[in-house]
Amino acid sequence: MKYLFNELEMTTFAEKLGRLLEARDVLVLTGELGTGKTSFTKGLAKGLGITQMVKSPTFTIVREYDGGRLPLYHMDIYRVGDDPDSFDMDSYLEANGVSVIEWGELLGKDLPDNYLHVKFNYTVIEERELSFEAHGVRALALKKNLAME
Repeated sequence: MKYLFNELEMTTFAEKLGRLLEARDVLVLTGELGTGKTSFTKGLAKGLGITQMVKSPTFTIVREYDGGRLPLYHMDIYRVGDDPDSFDMDSYLEANGVSVIEWGELLGKDLPDNYLHVKFNYTVIEERELSFEAHGVRALALKKNLAME
């Protein structure tokens, strides 16, 4: 199922999702540059109760945000490419926080077994089309809780 959002609607939807997230939940965000992956993550952070300014992790690989109900680990795999061992991704995935992985499709077989895949596309000016694909039991539960079935 696909959803159309302007930026405000998208961040509000992500905030709702953020309130449902639990420790060790993983979201994989895919889409071209500028389609709203970091804006979506800002909404997730707000839903987790994080008040820090969320920035793209493009040049730092991982940004960590604390101070909310759960920590948020915001990763950008674009510069990592096909070498996920270049940083300790597993330590974030196994920690008691929420992991958001931009460009996660580049990980291929190294993706975890359980994650919610959010695909971003532009449709018309100022609108984004988001589609959601659940991988694993926990991701399916999140998808159902958001009425995305």
